Amino acid sequence: MTAPTVDDVVARLRADPERTALLFDFDGTLSPVVDDPAAARPAPGAAEALDALAARYRTVAVVSGRPVSYLAAHLPPSLALSGLYGLESMVDGVERDHPEAERWRPVVAEATADALVHTGPGAHLEGALVESKGLSMTIHVRTRPDLAAAVEAVAHEVAARHGLEVRPAKRSYELHPPIAADKGTAARALLAGSEIGSYAGDDVGDVDAFDALAAARRGGELADAVALAVGGPELPPAVADRAELVLDDPASMVLLLQRLAR
Repeated sequence: MTAPTVDDVVARLRADPERTALLFDFDGTLSPVVDDPAAARPAPGAAEALDALAARYRTVAVVSGRPVSYLAAHLPPSLALSGLYGLESMVDGVERDHPEAERWRPVVAEATADALVHTGPGAHLEGALVESKGLSMTIHVRTRPDLAAAVEAVAHEVAARHGLEVRPAKRSYELHPPIAADKGTAARALLAGSEIGSYAGDDVGDVDAFDALAAARRGGELADAVALAVGGPELPPAVADRAELVLDDPASMVLLLQRLAR
């Protein structure tokens, strides 16, 4: 089967905006990946295009490993937000946590302190960055990719000590509570009631969302489903295999958003 073009995708997603859900990952999809996670911002034009789309489409949402508070600070309030792989959400300005998540907050804090012992000044993983997210945490190797194997081992050790799960991502390792929440569960909730759906992502954490989109199409909940990937040298094969169309970078995604918003 011939892969669709950008024109094809735009036509399909413009067919019935009032019954269409547009879902997007953040880092690597709407925002370039940068060395300092705290410095990430939407690509130029992304926020404005998303805000315009939210006025026309049934649902426009960002599904991310970021905390909802971070997403809300950098994206329009018109968007639905899902953060920490489904542990947090915000719709119409109302923030909610997964009902099972709060009791894990002190456990995650202990795990974060544990990880910092391995990454602080003079430690064997100095240069890796520990990011606390409240209900989850991440150990980044964005500036020290040479530490990836050692950081992965420590991530699994810390997770095992505290009863958490490790979820690999690009140049990072996420530690999460053992709760049945991921980008797939978040996507299913956000797609509910729509007849056309799309998801755009770039990392292994997005595979669950792509699979949820495909399952909704197979099950008849969606009349059409569009899977988009944002590429580059680090695009995981599991993401490329699930995408109908691969865009070059977040700037290319912005161009597609702007076309949809016209």
